[in-house]
Formats: sequence, C-alpha cells, structure tokens
Amino acid sequence: MTEPRPGTSVLQGAQPIARDPAEPLPLLRRELDTGPNGLSGREAARRLAVYGPNEVRRKSGSPLWREVVAQLVHPLALLLWAAAGLAFVADIGVLGWAIVAVIVVNAAFALLQERQAERAVETLARYLPEHALVIRDGKPQTIEARDLVPGDLVVLAEGEKIPADARLTDGGLEIDLSMLTGESAPVERIAGPGTVGATLLQEPNLVFSGTTCGEGQARGIVFATGNHTELGRIAALSQRTRRDPSPLEVQVKKVAWLIAGVAVALGAVFLLLGVVVGLPLTDALTFAIGLLVANVPEGLLPTITLALAVGVRLLARQGAVIKRLSAVETLGSTNVICTDKTGTLTQNRMRLEAVWTPEHGLTSGPWAGQMVHAMAQCTTVTRGDHGDLHGDPTETALLAGAAELAHPVDPDARDRGRQALFRFDPRLRMMSVIQRDAESGRLRLIVKGAPEAVLPRTLPGTPQESVRAAEEELGGRGMRVLAVAVRDLPVGTVPPTRREDAETGLRLLGLVGLYDPPRPEVVAAVRRCHEAGLRVHIVTGDNGATAAAVAREVGIGVPHLHVVPESESISDEELDHLLVTGGDAEVVFARSSPETKLKVADTLRAHGQIVAMTGDGVNDAPALHRAHIGVAMGLSGTDVAREAATMVLTDDNFATIVAAIESGRRVYDNVRKFIVYIFAHLTPEVVPFLVFALSAGAVPLPLTVLQILAIDLGTETLPALALGRERAEPGTMSRPPRPSSQGVISRDMLIRSWGYLGTVSAVLVMTAFFYVLWRAGWHPGDPTGAGTPLHHAYVTATTATFAGIVTCQVGTAFAARTDHAALRDIGLFTNPLLLAGIAFELAFTAALVYLPPLQGLFGTAALPLDVIALVAAFPVIVWGTDELRRWVRRTRRPTGP
Repeated sequence: MTEPRPGTSVLQGAQPIARDPAEPLPLLRRELDTGPNGLSGREAARRLAVYGPNEVRRKSGSPLWREVVAQLVHPLALLLWAAAGLAFVADIGVLGWAIVAVIVVNAAFALLQERQAERAVETLARYLPEHALVIRDGKPQTIEARDLVPGDLVVLAEGEKIPADARLTDGGLEIDLSMLTGESAPVERIAGPGTVGATLLQEPNLVFSGTTCGEGQARGIVFATGNHTELGRIAALSQRTRRDPSPLEVQVKKVAWLIAGVAVALGAVFLLLGVVVGLPLTDALTFAIGLLVANVPEGLLPTITLALAVGVRLLARQGAVIKRLSAVETLGSTNVICTDKTGTLTQNRMRLEAVWTPEHGLTSGPWAGQMVHAMAQCTTVTRGDHGDLHGDPTETALLAGAAELAHPVDPDARDRGRQALFRFDPRLRMMSVIQRDAESGRLRLIVKGAPEAVLPRTLPGTPQESVRAAEEELGGRGMRVLAVAVRDLPVGTVPPTRREDAETGLRLLGLVGLYDPPRPEVVAAVRRCHEAGLRVHIVTGDNGATAAAVAREVGIGVPHLHVVPESESISDEELDHLLVTGGDAEVVFARSSPETKLKVADTLRAHGQIVAMTGDGVNDAPALHRAHIGVAMGLSGTDVAREAATMVLTDDNFATIVAAIESGRRVYDNVRKFIVYIFAHLTPEVVPFLVFALSAGAVPLPLTVLQILAIDLGTETLPALALGRERAEPGTMSRPPRPSSQGVISRDMLIRSWGYLGTVSAVLVMTAFFYVLWRAGWHPGDPTGAGTPLHHAYVTATTATFAGIVTCQVGTAFAARTDHAALRDIGLFTNPLLLAGIAFELAFTAALVYLPPLQGLFGTAALPLDVIALVAAFPVIVWGTDELRRWVRRTRRPTGP
C-alpha cells in the first residue's frame, strides 16, 4: 500500500483507513469494505454508532462565567472599579453607577468578540445538506446527511450539495469548488483513475463535502465524514488557531498597570508623608484619596472605546466593516498585506484581450472575429430570462468577445445546431463540439483547450514553434491562453460517437488570450503601500505566471519579485528566507492551499510582523483567524470567511484595505492625542495635593476630590472624544509602520503631557489659587475652615483652581491636535466637534461655579471678573508655549513618527 500523498486526508482510529482515496477503485472498495450495491442498513447503523454522525463538531470552550470574570478584572476595568468605589465613597452615586455601566458595556462587547471562532465553525456546519440519497441494501433511499458513514454509496445530481467527501464510481459532475479553493471557475469531476502527483483537491475523481454540483449526475463512495472531511479539517484548523490580543490591547494593559501602580504608590507614600509632617489622619486620608483619584484617568477606557467605535463607523462608510474595535488600531500598525489576486487586485471579470492566428500573428482583422466565433460555439454558456449569460467566466468572455468583433453567437441557435458534445476533461484539458452550419448544412468539429493539449492533435505542418512562442508571450502578459482548432466533416458523414475518433486531424485556427484586468485604483493603492513602508505579497490558488504578470502590472514586486510556483511544497526554512531575510522582495505564492496561507501568517507573526490577510473561501478561514487582520470579501466571500475575519470589505477592493490602514494610522495617532490631552491634566491635579502635603497643611487643599471627579468625568470627556475624530496630519502615509514593540504611550508623550503641558498648567492654576487668597489677605497657616473670615476666599480660590484646570484643558486640546505640524497646517476650525466639546465643558464649568445647588455639592463659589480675566488667558498661554516647542522641534530635526 502506498504512502499518502501531500494533501491527502488519512483516516485513522475509528474510521476505515483509505490511505489514498484516488487509488484503484477495487482496492478502495476493499479498504472501505463496501460494494457496488452500497452498505446494508445494519452495517450502516453499526458504523454510525462507531464513527459518529457526519457533522462538523466544535470543541467545547471555556465556561461563560470564567470569560465574564476575565473581562471584569481587565486592568483598566480594575481602575474603573476603583474610580466607581471612590465615587460611591464620595456620595456621588450617579457617577458611580455611570462608571459601572461603562465597565459592563465594555465587558459585554469584548465577550462577544471572543465567540467569533465558534461562530465560524457553526457557519461551516451550515454548508452541509440536510438530506442525502444513498444506495443501501441495493435500493436508493433518502436519509439525513448526518447519518452518512464511510463506505456509503451516494447518488449526486445537479443543483445539490455534496454531503461528504466521496470518490466517484460512475458518471461525471461539474463542481463549484470555490469555497475550498477560492477559484470561481467550476471544475469537472468524472469517474476514472487518479492523476499522478495531484493533490487531493486537484484529483479529477474526488468530490468534497459542502461543495455544490453545477451539472451532471454521478455516484460515489464516501471515504470521509464529519471532522475527517476537508470541511471538517478546515473547522479543526479554525479552532486550533488562537486569536492573540491586538497591539493596542497589550499596550493598554501595560499602561493600566503602570498607572495603577503609580497611583497606589504615590497615595501610600504621601499618606505616610502627611502623617510624618503632622497632618491629622483625616486630612492625610483625604489627601491620599485625592491623589489616587487625580492619577487614575477615569475617562481613558471609555474614551478609547468610543474613539475606536468612531473609527469603525468611518471605515464602514469607506467599505470596510470592522468586527473588533481594537482592530482599528491594529490596522494602523500593519506592515505586511497578504492578498488574493482574483477579485481583490483584479475585477474578477474575464475579457478577450488578444487574438493570434498562424497567418497574421496578433491581429484584429475580420479573421480574428471568425476564429473567436468558432471558439464561442464550443461553449455551454446559457442565456437567462433577462438576457444575461450564465456559465463559466472564461466561456462567457468568449461569447462577449465574439459579439465585440461583430461575430456574435446566440446560445439558443448554437444548441439547435449542436450534433455532439464532448465535455471538458480535466485530464485532456480540452472540450469539443460538432456543430451543423445553419446555411450550408455541413458539420464541423470545433475543439478548444490548452495549447499543449490541442497542438498534438493538429495536422502536420502546423507551426509548432510559432504557436509556443505566441503562447509564452500571451502568458507572460498575465493572460489565460486557449487554442482553437477545427475539422470539417465530409457531407453525409455520421458524427463520431467517441471523442478519440473526433479529436484528431485538426486544423489550428489560432490562440486567444483572456485577461482579468486589475482594478484601476489598485496601482495607486500599491504605490501608497510602498510609500508607507508596507510589503504586499500575493497568496493565490492561480498559476504563478498569471499572478506574477498581474503583480507587475499593479506595481507589486518593485524592485524585486519572487514567484513560488508550487507554494504547497515550500518549507519553513524557505519561508523564513523569503519573508524575513529576503530583503525587500515581495512574493507571489501560487497554487496555495489552506495550510500555505496559515504557514505564511504564522511565519510573519513569528518574526514580529503585523499581518493583514485577505480571503474569500472556506479554505481561507484558518488563516483569516490567525492573521492580525483577517480581511474577508463581502461580495464574493463565503459566510465562513466573513465570520472568521476581523474586517469585511463590502466592495472586495484592495484599495479599500489601504484606505483602512490609513484610517487605522489616523485613529492610532488620535488615540495618542487624547492620551496626551488626558495625561496633561494629571500634573495640575496632583500638584495642589503635593503643595498641601509639603507645606504640612500651612497651605489649604487647593482642589477637592469632587472637583477632580468633575474634571475627569465631566469636562474632559467630550473634547477627548472630539480629538478621536481629528483629521490625519500631513505625511501620515509617508512614514514607515511603527514597530510592533512601540508602546501607545512613549517617553516623549509623557514628557510632553506630564512634564511640559502639565507643568505649565500646574504653574498657572496654582498662580490663580494663590492670587485669590493673597488678594483676601491670607498668609500661610491662616485658618480657612468653615466659619472663619477667610473661608469664602478659600472656596473662591479652590474654584479658581478648578476653573483654571478647565481653561488649561482648552489650550491643551488645541495643542494636542497635532504632534509635529503647526495648528495652521490643519486649520483652527476644522474639527467642529472639538469646538462643541469645548463649549460644553465651559458651560458645564459655569454651571458648577454659578448655580447655587451645584455650588453646595462641589464646594464652588462665583468668580470675580479679575479672576475670570486671569484664567481666560490660560488657554492661549498653554497652547502658545507648546506651539513654540513644536516649532523648535521641526527646525531642529525632520518630522518623524
């Protein structure tokens, strides 16, 4: 018994062993212990009990409660729990419940994303038909498809789904294998011997579970059911591939733990410091709680979530539906795109591109139309009720080309004149028809197929070398090349009944080149990828020459293109060399399999690359699930691919991927902008408590805990969200992708937010605080408690601190709109949402300062005009100093990421 070939499923364990389902039929029957009359009912029942039902089964996942708990103890969720607890302690129940609601909503959303793999497997199961026609006890009977077992003899007919993997024993079928191979053209499957060296999916006598019969009728022996089928194998791959956290998820967790650690450590240290310097314990505790609240950015997680949600909506308008929020950020760090060819780079619309004849070469004369007319007669395309053509895309292109060359072929008239049809044979690689001419009544045999199949059947004297040179020229331009030859039958001749007798002594008419043109916008999209430092590889089931020609036409592989003609056989070492150490070359992986795509994704991930992988078939699901960004086709893709993917293209267009990457970069930049904005206020919120502690209470608390919560959850949220809608800075797609190791929060960001913007803001707000107190005659150590003469001045001073932080937020918001560019480069009024957010925070602040019910709750008092004039200057000072800093940076070194 021979060893299994690559791509062959070996059924072991409880399954009967069919080491090669394409082996000689008597041997296969013996291995599966079946016969021409199928199994007996008793034997089928026994095998069903032993082997299990014919269905795609999924592994049980982790308990729901464990997944829920995991989402509720996420680091940022823990910080929010702490903020909620402090809000309840401070007797602000409304804020506390609002924070709890944010935690629950975020946990529920994340939980839904974790179930994507299971939904993909459940969608796979829907590809199986509900019933199957089998021969049992020598009689045909209809059974539930899940009751099929290895060794069953199934009857397959036009329009039905195939219920299990089977070897054809008689008859022939035209099968749509696109869900497994990704190629849209139907293929012929006929009973007969196997092909030496062919993979499982290329065997001409095998059919597979979940695929659809287009034409014909046949019988077949089931050799694999359930999880042992090709469909089941793909489901197993989908379940084995894990979805790792996105870079943003990893980085936000690190930042959350960092913030939590700093906040708790500072609170503990300064609690002890307060006790050491003689503060009463109550004041020391108040100080520690205030410091903790000031360090915890309560609005960070909801702001990030909502900013990513905005990015999702914007991408949806561009034709890219994102199924996982964090994927928006991942798109921005993508540095490798692995794309299909057909339908993504190309229009998925074959057209007649070139005609070659031995007498005239590449030509467009009347003889070209006559030749294409003959070839179009050798088709099986039909016309629908609305006049549209149905059938193989290649044959549809031939009919359309004949019409364009003024020699149209009517499918109905063609069929009326047809005397014989020898269907396309995948082993012979050609088909032929015998047509009766409507005018002369003579019979003509027309053959079309691969040139290497047709040429040996032509008459002596055919210019073989010229034909092969023309074939190489057309193939090198990315065309699918077909040859057409004819033989006129003498009057009164009976049409041959065997194709061996018919397809001989042929006269070559010429060659045609059929082309699936690239989408017109792809060239510019690929160029933008290269400008942005992205590499683009093609992973396709098509042949290498065609894919390489398309790659060169759209600019992939500039300056170096490497073509792997049989990518199924590539080793891990070769992959490492091509994808990692192979320099700047881009690669075409031709004749790829599901495992190939998975290996490519794993190799790139193993070397720290952020991978976007496109796909449309069921066979693509494992790789789509494994890639950082799985991109499914919305128009031509299968439900399984769409379920497994992270992003679905509603227009199947490569250019949309590039637009999504640019949007991802913009969203990531905007996340950093509002983090700078939020963090910049930590310094002016912390400094008042430090002044209070370091002065041993001689300086009263310049800010209250409730006022900090009002800032963090009230005034700063809307401007932060508006920064998430900021337009892209100039040069966003002219810089290389950021390294995957680069954190969302960098040292420069912390220096800018805490050390620069924060310090300037802290100096300004403390100036306002002391100005109000000194104007009232206060000296360090003077009592300011309730009932003292300076109490109203103290409340006014804390209000000035609070209002000063808010006005500093306005200046910070304008400063944070750009990282390198000047504000005039993007325009002062180009973000109306930010202007609305600023208007809201000013109105909210005015309400807290001037409305008596809120004054009592938040400990505020009305500000006099001179204090209002003072804090009104803060936005210009904060923005102006940062604008000056950015100008200095631009003049010292070139703009970078």
